[in-house]
Amino acid sequence: MAITAALVKELRERTGAGMMECKQALVESDGDIEAAVEAMRKSGQAKAAKKAVRIAADGVVVIAVTEDTKAGVMVEVNCETDFVAKDGGFTDFAEKVAVRALAGDAADVEALEAKSLEEGGNTSIAQAREALVAKIGENIRLRRLVRFDAGKGQLYSYRHGVRIGVLVELEGGNPTLGKDIAMHIAATNPLCVSADEVPAATLEKDKEIFRAQALESGKPEKILDKIVEGKIRKYLEEVTLLGQAFVKDPDLTVDKLLTQAGAKVVRFARVEVGEGIEKKQENFADEVMAQVRGD
Repeated sequence: MAITAALVKELRERTGAGMMECKQALVESDGDIEAAVEAMRKSGQAKAAKKAVRIAADGVVVIAVTEDTKAGVMVEVNCETDFVAKDGGFTDFAEKVAVRALAGDAADVEALEAKSLEEGGNTSIAQAREALVAKIGENIRLRRLVRFDAGKGQLYSYRHGVRIGVLVELEGGNPTLGKDIAMHIAATNPLCVSADEVPAATLEKDKEIFRAQALESGKPEKILDKIVEGKIRKYLEEVTLLGQAFVKDPDLTVDKLLTQAGAKVVRFARVEVGEGIEKKQENFADEVMAQVRGD
């Protein structure tokens, strides 16, 4: 069967693969486009499986919030390099994933990947990811999905560049305050909202450390409790959102800012690309050669 330009174009649109790869697949399937799609899908799965062992610590965080600000999601999509993180195909995929996450009810990444990338489409997010891996040549994965459904409050968000995202549920206040709080969280990375949310085990461990440090410095044992108490108080001011000094006005704590506005932070989530992943350091020239070799 003759392989026409129209047939190649249709296969490219369906798979996102390169022209020569599409033409070769059509030649091998004797012009049967469905067989070519299936063969390319299997090839993409094989390539994705091979690349899945490679560290993907770069990428983007994408946020999507409903118009009524009652529901919102954050999705972290990883790749291997900053170069690919800026690629239009990669960012378009990430944006579509966030839109589908917001429209659906997936509670985790596994459930989300089973959903279609386009509303009413036949290609799942997992299949689209595999096709993108085959096309771009890097490991790509959906790492995290955060979903908030607001109760009495409203959701506000902030994204710093493409690498840090914040969702905040706020009762009372206004959009300006909501964005300011989200920006503050992006900048300071608090552990939790208030002191009573800090795990007791964490506090006990810190108390032991502070006591040992005080003893080692030669402080009298009779004042150790006061020293430890002071250090714990300072620690809680540093790691809790309410205890921190507001980044826009360091003379004001976030707690006082919220009190003045008659507002309350119910919860927040902060996602930073690659946090917790040990990124392999590679020579750039070696990285390029690895891409050329198809490793």
